[in-house]
Amino acid sequence: MADRHSSLRAYLVGALAARTGDDMAGPALLLAALALTGSATGASSLLAAVTVAAAVGGPVLGALLDRAARPGRLLAGALLLYAAGLAVILGGLGRVPFAVTLLVAVVAGLLGPALSGGWTAQLPRVVPGERLPRANALDAMTFGVAGLAGPALAGGVAEASGAPTAVVVAAVLIGAAAPAAWRLPAPAKSAATSRPAPLTGLVASGVRAVLGSPPLARATLTSVLSCAAQGLMIACLPLLGERALGGAGFGAALLSGAALSALAANAVFARHPCAVAPDTVLWAAPLLQAAALAVAATGRPAALVVAVIVVGVAEGPQLTALFAVRHREAPDRLRSQVFTTGASLKITGFAVGAAAAGPLAGWSLPGALLVAAGTAALAVPAFFAVRTADTAGTTTRA
Repeated sequence: MADRHSSLRAYLVGALAARTGDDMAGPALLLAALALTGSATGASSLLAAVTVAAAVGGPVLGALLDRAARPGRLLAGALLLYAAGLAVILGGLGRVPFAVTLLVAVVAGLLGPALSGGWTAQLPRVVPGERLPRANALDAMTFGVAGLAGPALAGGVAEASGAPTAVVVAAVLIGAAAPAAWRLPAPAKSAATSRPAPLTGLVASGVRAVLGSPPLARATLTSVLSCAAQGLMIACLPLLGERALGGAGFGAALLSGAALSALAANAVFARHPCAVAPDTVLWAAPLLQAAALAVAATGRPAALVVAVIVVGVAEGPQLTALFAVRHREAPDRLRSQVFTTGASLKITGFAVGAAAAGPLAGWSLPGALLVAAGTAALAVPAFFAVRTADTAGTTTRA
């Protein structure tokens, strides 16, 4: 029992370090690129290159993890390469052609899903089944803590020691998680030896596993729509802060409030992991998110603060529920790919929402928030549409 507790503790510490470094890396790269090149367009292009590559690399990285005899060691290597990629990007800024730096960012970004879905997929090998719900909630909390601490660390270190130092600290945090990943348990022999298919076939099998399982498909679709709404909201926050709170920086600070409320909600779920079925949380959370975004569209300062806090209350448990469904439904031989493919689709949804926010906010800021509310609300019928199709299929087969 002590070994199990020690293994879970090492898993959580490693996950927290890696995810904090990852959440720190984005704003640190933005600040460093701006400081070293003087180009805001170049800085945003650099971040976009890392993000888009992460969306593309998820399925392939998951397939590699699923066919590895020791996935923890592959995960450790991915973390070290990702950290090294950040260092190479920093070294190239202002010294080599920017196109070369962008290419390095794309290659490094391919490894990004190792910090999210790739890591979480290993959790059932760390704790026994009866302790998985609580461990799952604790794992989801590491995302909340990282989302709160990462950007704050990036800003603090950049102010104190310069933006390049912030990138270095982010890389060190990611690399420091490698020993914990290296020691993650290996899969059972039956799972490790039943991977004769080529990589392309395994990638296709993983995608089919997500799309072919109604519980996984509806969980993925619901989370992608929720992430698109989140991307819309976050891109609007600086403008909201400027118009309602007196400064764009206050809008960014609202994001910390959302992270805190998400963390608090997940802390409750960690103490009572079986209080509500994860499938119920998956469709109920977007309703709460949609209502909060509609309130935020009023533009009143107090309403805006309350709305962002409520959004966090919805998003935290939804992430825990999403992980619970994936752990429950994913075939063991495709577990890593189910997690990394899902993470890639969520990243894509977030990116689409953030990209749409610019022109929508230019047209109407309240209108952009109402579109975000509608996108979140759409997750509810989408969830039940997949469920209805499954039920209809079951009836037909019967």
